[in-house]
Amino acid sequence: MALDVDAVLNWAFEDVTQTYTRRDAMLYALGVGFGHDPLDRGDLPFVFEEPQLQAVPTMAVVLAGPGFWVRDPRSGMDWTKVLHGEQGVTLHRPLPPEATVIGRTRVTGILDKGPGKGALIYSERTITEAATGALLATCTSTTFARGDGGQGGTLSEAPRPHVLPDRAPDQVVDLPTLPQSALIYRLSGDPNPLHASPDVAASAGFKAPILHGLCTLGVAGHAILQAVCGNDPARFGGLRLRFSAPVYPGETIRTEIWQGGADVSFRARVVERDLVVLDNGHATVTD
Repeated sequence: MALDVDAVLNWAFEDVTQTYTRRDAMLYALGVGFGHDPLDRGDLPFVFEEPQLQAVPTMAVVLAGPGFWVRDPRSGMDWTKVLHGEQGVTLHRPLPPEATVIGRTRVTGILDKGPGKGALIYSERTITEAATGALLATCTSTTFARGDGGQGGTLSEAPRPHVLPDRAPDQVVDLPTLPQSALIYRLSGDPNPLHASPDVAASAGFKAPILHGLCTLGVAGHAILQAVCGNDPARFGGLRLRFSAPVYPGETIRTEIWQGGADVSFRARVVERDLVVLDNGHATVTD
């Protein structure tokens, strides 16, 4: 089989309705490392309900998603060679600590890189609050279908990645992950055994289960929220980035931050291996 361009472009995603609770919001926060320092009062509002619980902005990436739809044989894709290449999230207003939300997903374009080179599939998901109809967030994603080039597409070139400043970062934030971080994070909606089973991880060529890419994104978002937004979710406008390498649970993620008014550039690396794991990051913040 090969990528069915028409089928994927016109994929009929069903609306996904999800109810999340205050407990879910706190579990997500714990999964991306909030509360690692029990004396950090800046983290506390995201993991403790008193006096008022707040939702971590990057939690939007796990809400009301369509699941691993590329595995559907109607897509024609070789799902075993699919990678998550890029992710973005724009917050239109702070997420409520509990709500029922509706996710609506669509494919926005396909870039054919050529035979043997794969294809990039771009998608977008809007997240609205069911009770009010208010738009909460828009998530964008790039899927790299490594085994599906040469079938045609709608785009002639990929959007250019954000260019990081050619100077030392203005701030550096080191945040630890736990050996069990992937096991906690998967409870927020990604049960892929690659992140839990040593046998599955070994079959994929890894020495141990790896951390979810979206968990690494959440750790970088945590660093930006802390360092640039003063832990105020209302100031966090969103971010976008490229995934460049996996993280093993228990490693330390160092987020390097360049500030430029409302525009923030960033990347993240694993301290223990001095390896960039998130690249070309761009975030927006408000005063």
